[in-house]
Amino acid sequence: MPASPRIIDRAERFIWLSARVLEQHRFSYHFLGGEADAVERALAAYARPDGGYGYALEADVRGPAPQPLHAATALLVLDEIGRCDPAHTALLLDHLPSLTSPDGGVPAIHPGGAGYPSASVLPLRDDPPGALLSTGVIVGTLHRNGITHPWLEAATEFCWGAVDSLEGSHPYEVEAAVTFLDGVAVRDRERAAKSAERLGTLVRDERLVVTDPDRAAEFPVHPSYAPGEYHYVYDVARTPGSLARGWFSDREVDRALEHLCASQESDGGWPVLWRVWAPGTLAEWRPIVTLNAVRTLRAYGRI
Repeated sequence: MPASPRIIDRAERFIWLSARVLEQHRFSYHFLGGEADAVERALAAYARPDGGYGYALEADVRGPAPQPLHAATALLVLDEIGRCDPAHTALLLDHLPSLTSPDGGVPAIHPGGAGYPSASVLPLRDDPPGALLSTGVIVGTLHRNGITHPWLEAATEFCWGAVDSLEGSHPYEVEAAVTFLDGVAVRDRERAAKSAERLGTLVRDERLVVTDPDRAAEFPVHPSYAPGEYHYVYDVARTPGSLARGWFSDREVDRALEHLCASQESDGGWPVLWRVWAPGTLAEWRPIVTLNAVRTLRAYGRI
């Protein structure tokens, strides 16, 4: 059942009141017929001459240093406006080897950003291993768009190894794994689907995703997460076409989407459930979370 059109009207007002320029243009592109050029220009403000991205593009990683999570966010933005192509990714791909660990993956936080603030759940190490959290999003988004590059080969193998060896996980890592699998499914759907089935079993067995919003308190929260930092069906299956959609029944998806609609707050935005460690991060994250919510609701035909 479609949600009330008031949901999108209220979300629009919240975006104009609160969002960064980038999210304003992204909202305009998705819902108001805005131009992709405007989104691209806003994204360019976060770009660095070395091909990387910085300046808190990913709001929990502050400072100007290029970081893998910024690169992942930039690629997702380019993907959503149809510009994740060789021309727009060449500089970033040539830059990624400078952030890459010996195992072929990129860490969540690169030590080159030491001295700049970041969320405590993203610890800084001198010799960090690759992380599925960042590498999975980058690699999956590139494969979804048919990008080829020498760096991508080892990074892809890193992600396959990381996903297929998971014996325990947490929701953010699962979300990155899904982005990877949905992306590589473009070229190897059989292998991606098999890995997704195994991952879905792990998610269900460990109850990493709330499948009944009315009983959320009965689901475990990862020890490093904030109290009440639950993840719902729509967090891992953001579109009906995602491999993760098959992990959940129609009833579970419907109840999750009803919960997402009901979670819109009085000012038109959606709440941030994770730990807020600086005032600026909350101000920047809420519009991003709001944009994700309305995009998900539209993908499922609710607005």
